[in-house]
Amino acid sequence: MVREEIAVSTRALRWKCVELRIDSKRLYYGRFILSPLMKGQADMIGIAMRRALLGEIEGTCITRVKSEKVPHEFSTIVGIKESVHEIVLNLKEIVLRSYLYGTLDASICVRGPRYVTAQDIILPPSVEIVDATQHIANLTEQVGLCIKLQIERDRGYSMKTPNNYQDGSYPIDAVFMPVRNANHSVHDYGNGNEKQEILFLEIWTNGSLTPKEALYEASRNLIDLFIPFLHAEEQKIHLEDNKNRVSLALFTFHDEFANTNIRKNKKKIALKCIFIDQSELPPRTYNCLKKSNIHTLLDLLNNSQEDLLKMEHFCMEDVKQILDILQKHFGFDLPKNKVSIY
Repeated sequence: MVREEIAVSTRALRWKCVELRIDSKRLYYGRFILSPLMKGQADMIGIAMRRALLGEIEGTCITRVKSEKVPHEFSTIVGIKESVHEIVLNLKEIVLRSYLYGTLDASICVRGPRYVTAQDIILPPSVEIVDATQHIANLTEQVGLCIKLQIERDRGYSMKTPNNYQDGSYPIDAVFMPVRNANHSVHDYGNGNEKQEILFLEIWTNGSLTPKEALYEASRNLIDLFIPFLHAEEQKIHLEDNKNRVSLALFTFHDEFANTNIRKNKKKIALKCIFIDQSELPPRTYNCLKKSNIHTLLDLLNNSQEDLLKMEHFCMEDVKQILDILQKHFGFDLPKNKVSIY
């Protein structure tokens, strides 16, 4: 088990792993925090992350088993303790690790008497077994067990259907989810208007991914879903309905902006979405700006160095700190005299 002290930063949003634990080969646990968050943000992020962890991460499973000597799934084979149905259920429990797509083939070909485990599966080089001790069957006599397996990578569930049986092969209900469970909780700290939140995320995985890897995959998948909105370009189309012409604003997605006006408007919108509490400002400087109704990066850029110096309790050292942060993180500078940027 790995434990770390919880560190809460009042300047920038930070995440940290506070506990990692391996309960078994097929059960990993991780606990993470994200802070400081404004009121309501922890629940919003926690709900989205939990859904992404449980539904958006891909896994690798055995999806089909085939044996020419087995008439149907509920058959029994002389010399094998388990029925074919029980063997299929045991195969369903096997956890695999692979990053290749498409359908891959594997097989088992052994002779008893012996115990058959996941270690006896002949796999392609790109696939690994997380727990090789997983039980498959018990051969009590000198009989052979030869079956072919089909392996796929996907996400969510894959339910077998009655008409999906073909050529002596039987589909398996596949659970492609590497994350077994995910929980989130919210903890408040601070007083009065300074109250903030800490998000705690708990993740259990089946061993094919570590909780850290699962958190990374879920975060990346969420970001990928929102990327199209970052490239949204507003265009106008005209619809003619008899004598009336209506102008509608639609969103289309392009890599380049059509003209400088659209580019300027989009830059303005982006600057409005960056709040000064994301800029690692010292608390005193941050409070002075907030009292002067400067809440976003756009508000700040509409002021000059001269304007800042006129603020109460503001000095040249504070202005220099702001200039350094703007240049370092955003590549902007403030004019010495009053100039409206937008």
